Amino acid sequence: MTASISDQLLAWYDVHARDLPWRVPPGNALPDDPAWPYRVWLSEVMLQQTTVAAVKPYFAKFTAVWPTVEALAAASDDDVMAAWAGLGYYSRARNLLKCARAVAERGGFPDTEAELRKLPGLGDYTAAAIAAIAFGRRAVVVDANVERVAARLFAIDEPLPAARKAIRAATDRITPDTRAGDFAQAMMDLGAHVCTSRAPRCLLCPLAGDCEGRKAGEPERLPVKPAKKPVPERRGAAFWITRNNGAEVWLVTRPGTGMLGGMRALPDDGWTARSDGSGEGPLAGAWRTLGAVRHGFTHASLTLQVDALETSTAPEGEGQWWPVERIGEAGLATLFAKAAQLALAED
Repeated sequence: MTASISDQLLAWYDVHARDLPWRVPPGNALPDDPAWPYRVWLSEVMLQQTTVAAVKPYFAKFTAVWPTVEALAAASDDDVMAAWAGLGYYSRARNLLKCARAVAERGGFPDTEAELRKLPGLGDYTAAAIAAIAFGRRAVVVDANVERVAARLFAIDEPLPAARKAIRAATDRITPDTRAGDFAQAMMDLGAHVCTSRAPRCLLCPLAGDCEGRKAGEPERLPVKPAKKPVPERRGAAFWITRNNGAEVWLVTRPGTGMLGGMRALPDDGWTARSDGSGEGPLAGAWRTLGAVRHGFTHASLTLQVDALETSTAPEGEGQWWPVERIGEAGLATLFAKAAQLALAED
C-alpha cells in the first residue's frame, strides 16, 4: 500500500503539477545554481499562511530587486519591510532578513534539516521543505494541505492539534526515498486543488481507492478541528497629521518587535479605546474625525478611528514628513494603508 500511494501520487503530479516560479518541472534535475535554495526558501517563507496568488507578485518583486540571498542580506531593513507591505504577518519579513544575513555570513544554505533548523526563523516545516525541494533530501514535509490529505487518507480522527503526531507519522510512512521534493509538492497540490477543505473532489483524486476517510463516507469531516475561540474586538485611533496644505504627512516606524514591527505607519494611540471618543491626538489643534477602518488580525479584530490635523509642527519623537502624492511608496502595512485611503478620500 505504501509504495502504491507514493507511486500513484507522483504519476498524478507528473501530469497535474502547478507551474510556479519557485519550482522545477516534476522529475527534472535540481538546478545547479546557488540561487535555487534561496528561491525555494523565499517562497516557503512567503507562503506561510498566505495564498499562492497573493505571493506570486511579491516573489517576482523580491527576486527582481534581490536575486540572491547575499543581495537580500545587504538590503536595508526599511526597503525590505516596505517591499513586504501588504503581504501580512510582518514578523516573517523581520525573520527573513535575519535568516538572509545568517546564510550570507556562513556562505550559503546548509542542505540538511538539522542544519537548516539552526537558521533564524526556520521551523520544522520550512527546514523540511527546503531540504526536500531545494536539495532533494528525504524529508517529511507537513503543511496544512498535507495535514488534510494525510488525515483523510488514513482516517485520523483525533482532534487537532493532538492529531499532528499521528499525521506526521503517517506522512513519513508514505514519503519515498527518492523524489521527496516532488512528493511533498504533489501532496500540497493535491490538498490545494483536489482534497480541499470543503467539497473535496474525490472523483478526481489519484488516491481515492486507498482513502480511508472516503471509504467511511465523510472525508470532509477530517481533520477534526477544535472549536474556534471568539476573536476579541479592539478599538483605537490613528492620526493623519499633514503640513503644507496637505502635501506631506507625518509617518513613524513602529518598534522592531510586536504587532507590525518595523513597518512604516501613521502615529496611533496604541489601539486603546478612548472613553470620550474625542479626536484629541498627539498635538494640540483642531482635530477632525474622518471615520474609521476595520482590520482583522489572527488574534483580534480592530476598529481604528482616523483623526486628522493640519499643522506646521512635527509631533514629538522620531518620524518623517512623507509626500502624500507618494504615499503608495511608503510601504504602509495594510491597516495603515486603509487609514490613509480613508483620509485621502475625505480630503
